[in-house]
Amino acid sequence: MAQERKINKNLPNILTVSRVILVPVFMAILMLPLFSDLVTRIVCGLLFFVISMTDMIDGKLARKYELVSEFGKFMDPLADKLLIFGAMLALAVYGRGDLIFAVIMAFSTFIVLLRELAVTSLRMLFKGSGVIAANKLGKFKTGSQVVFVIAALVEPLFWYLPFWPDFLKYPILTYGSLAFMVVMTVVSGVNYFVIYLPKKK
Repeated sequence: MAQERKINKNLPNILTVSRVILVPVFMAILMLPLFSDLVTRIVCGLLFFVISMTDMIDGKLARKYELVSEFGKFMDPLADKLLIFGAMLALAVYGRGDLIFAVIMAFSTFIVLLRELAVTSLRMLFKGSGVIAANKLGKFKTGSQVVFVIAALVEPLFWYLPFWPDFLKYPILTYGSLAFMVVMTVVSGVNYFVIYLPKKK
């Protein structure tokens, strides 16, 4: 019984660490010419889905069984950021044949990084004050980032279908979800400062 409790206690953290370990694996498969475009997108799409699922599962386990730990509080958001940064960087490199896409991805990655640094700085400013709380816009931001990565990986798969018309072979969903993600990233970041910065005396 004690052994079972010990395993349960560490399971959320194990899932979090596994997510961190799988990020470079995901990046390597996407960036290195190991497989064809079709196989690469299928493998990376499935792997990204599995990694994203571990984020949801470890959080639910930690809350349901009251296994929230300081390690988990630190590593869980860090793992999320590593996943998104890694995916965006890998997509930029993978799309290096498309200069426009590579430039847009570089610019978007910079915005995401700038937002995270700004919000992290704000959290450090209020560290120990109990002022910063969970922000729904921040969760929507994270969700929009996940949707974009999935769209960028999966949308071109439809182009391999023999009946798919040529005029639809354009990354509409990819660019649309990217634009929405950038907007949510900026809005959620500004929202933190609008709400909390005036409270700093």
